[in-house]
Amino acid sequence: MAKWNWMKGLRCLAGASVALFGTALYAGDVTAIPDAVANPDRVFQQTGFSLLGEVGCSAPTAAACGACGSKDGSCGTGGKGDCKSDGCNANGCDSGCPLGLSCDQDEFNLFEGATLSGWLQLGYVNRPTGLFTDASENGNVNINQLWFALDKAAASDCGEWGWGYHADLVYGVDGNNTQAFGNTPGQFDLGPGFTRGAGYEWAIPQAYVETTNGETTVKAGHFYTILGYEVVQATGNQFFSHAYTMNNSEPFTHTGVLISHNLSDDVTIHGGWTAGWDTGFDQNAGGSNFLGGINVQLTDDTSLAFATTIGDFGGTAAAGGALPTGDGGYAHSIVLDHSITDKLNYVFQSDLVRVQGFDSIGINQYLIYQVSDCLNTGTRMEWYKANGTSFYGMTYGVNVKPHANVTIRPEVRYDWSPAGAIGQGGQSGTILSVDAIFTF
Repeated sequence: MAKWNWMKGLRCLAGASVALFGTALYAGDVTAIPDAVANPDRVFQQTGFSLLGEVGCSAPTAAACGACGSKDGSCGTGGKGDCKSDGCNANGCDSGCPLGLSCDQDEFNLFEGATLSGWLQLGYVNRPTGLFTDASENGNVNINQLWFALDKAAASDCGEWGWGYHADLVYGVDGNNTQAFGNTPGQFDLGPGFTRGAGYEWAIPQAYVETTNGETTVKAGHFYTILGYEVVQATGNQFFSHAYTMNNSEPFTHTGVLISHNLSDDVTIHGGWTAGWDTGFDQNAGGSNFLGGINVQLTDDTSLAFATTIGDFGGTAAAGGALPTGDGGYAHSIVLDHSITDKLNYVFQSDLVRVQGFDSIGINQYLIYQVSDCLNTGTRMEWYKANGTSFYGMTYGVNVKPHANVTIRPEVRYDWSPAGAIGQGGQSGTILSVDAIFTF
């Protein structure tokens, strides 16, 4: 009984977060502030929406004014002024506010400090491998991601607890990758109402609240995993295509609670509970696992991140995912990031997954060279082994920024497997692709 009450509470949290997102679409002034695509700035400042507004106070009686002060607002010897903390209204009299409230309270604006941002990603792939893109995307220019993000960052003032929230809404052919496909079919965004046909879907990949005191942050709801190096958001990656490890051996999202604590300026630890992998306010097939990790800044140029999930990953396979269900699941991700020079960056990543009926390991290496503020080049070298079969991939691409809000990413990728188990008809081959990202 306790489990279902807890899950119902999270469902309510999701509903509230989505409602906040929908309401904010209609409130705010627009100010364009271009920034780097890898971390797009928040450019829609929300103002003018008051949840409570001014507290309504009853009109004073003449007798009350006589006892409190004059009708012109000069509150006499009592020192009472217009709507001050002593409860006087504009006539210098008791406000008559219900429950003892007074008119001097600060207005509470639910969207104060919140921002609305997003991007449009258009992409083309000449031939998918079948392991990281759908066949319906082959040879077409697609809307991969039409993304809206509502964010109020949790901030602490002198150690006091501050709160925030975040919600995402996505449309496009990447919708199926951002939906909660670890759910029971029909729950949250895994349902026919979110499928639009021709490979296009809607999704709500994140809907959570968080609080922080500057050292400890608590996040509760539906949020992205902390495993891996590549991310779902197109703006956060060097390449248009994704690594085998991300698509096949990492969760995308979780539903649960995650606590992060700064042990020092250089060390942050994470720990929490989630209802399996890729779930959205649902606990399919008994999913229940620990999610945790550690981030360490080893030197000014080198950082190391370790993240793990341990337990029952839930109903991912039942919903069409790659992994089977059952207790005893274990996965971890290691990411080493090193700046060789001011312009050359090296990343090493390794994933390991062991769960009933599935075993995989992978190593990805990245070299990224920043030619200028408007141009960089990169390579990715992959080895991925799942249930005894090895896959290899080499990707080369460039990022071109003709405008602060526009990034174009052409790439060429070559995949092969000694067992001939990838690609169309089991063939290895070259894949050409390009996308364009417009931030707003």
